Amino acid sequence: MEVVRIAGTLGAEIRGVDLAGTLDAATVEGIRAAWLEHGVVFFREQTLNSDRFMRFARAMGTPVEYPFVRGLPDYPEIIEVKKLEHERTNFGGMWHTDTSYLECPPSGTMLIARELPPYGGDTEFASTVAAYAALSDGLKATLAGLRAVNSSAKADVTKSREDRVASDGREGARKEYTAEHPVVRTHPETGRKALYVNGGHTVSFVGWTEEESAPLLSFLFRHLQRAEFTCRFSWRPGSLALWDNRCVLHNPVNDYHGFRRVMHRITLAGDRPR
Repeated sequence: MEVVRIAGTLGAEIRGVDLAGTLDAATVEGIRAAWLEHGVVFFREQTLNSDRFMRFARAMGTPVEYPFVRGLPDYPEIIEVKKLEHERTNFGGMWHTDTSYLECPPSGTMLIARELPPYGGDTEFASTVAAYAALSDGLKATLAGLRAVNSSAKADVTKSREDRVASDGREGARKEYTAEHPVVRTHPETGRKALYVNGGHTVSFVGWTEEESAPLLSFLFRHLQRAEFTCRFSWRPGSLALWDNRCVLHNPVNDYHGFRRVMHRITLAGDRPR
């Protein structure tokens, strides 16, 4: 197994591993170590049907279901993240952390490419550990005691899943989920501190109004997207990404109107942010 960094702050490609095969304990541990070190890891040319995709997910954690969209038949934890030829809005098309509106958001997300447009459709990733480290000591002190309200009902993110909820929505799904989490969380495995707010779901600081919260949140959202904290991945059929949802944001780029893009996604159970 070879781990090759693709950017200065986060992101690495793992080569020499066939995820469709039997993964011994040392290989799983090596993948996990690279994931924790680099925040997001990528694999190329993987031939994984749903059963093998799920088997790899179980080697890395405990797959969980997504609250708004049905999973595949026989695989409820695998959802289709897709944009069809006639659609203009892509699923989750903004910088965000997956389902931070849950009390225990996922520890990780894995995505595999099934159908791709002839161009475009890249995904950007950003290290919230690097973003936190770059803040001034004064702002770190201000944020240390703050908690934030995260909601599934912010307008932009709600619009981004309208097509999928219409076609594949779960019956009886709640209209809104909300959770309060620390603005600065400590990673339970690495001990690193990371900003834990995102433009897709964070609404306000606990005890502050939305109007009072907006200026500081706006600054933090812009700060998290600074180029030096990011990497960008261009997909090919069979490409797979695994990112640490506790310390990495992602943004699927919506630059392929008129073409189809289909990905399969699994999220892994996480703990309560602290």
